Amino acid sequence: MGKTVKKQRPVNLDLSTIRFPVTAIASILHRVSGVITFVAVGILLWLLGLSLSSPEGFLQASAVMQSFFVKFIMWGILTALAYHIVGGVRHMLMDFGYLAETQVVGTRSAQICFGITVVLSILAGVLVC
Repeated sequence: MGKTVKKQRPVNLDLSTIRFPVTAIASILHRVSGVITFVAVGILLWLLGLSLSSPEGFLQASAVMQSFFVKFIMWGILTALAYHIVGGVRHMLMDFGYLAETQVVGTRSAQICFGITVVLSILAGVLVC
């Protein structure tokens, strides 16, 4: 059997000092946007079911959508969906070999994803309001 080696490695417990690379932030946000989109499907299906249930249900759903808070939530859902789609396309381009899997290309493609998402988020804000 092998010897157990005790390594004296420094432990950094102050998470505010850790700087993630842009590729890690893009990956984490892709997962978060997927969870948001998954939860949003339930909310949107409930709203669709309410609007299709009857004419009164449609009026209720229409009244719910007039609230600023609900419009803000819808903008957030659309932004999360847009980022998830853009990030998914980025991952697919890398998987199919159209983008090289290097640090430089990964960083640049993550920055482009963020830029496209900002534009789509602004368009979603205009659409919701």
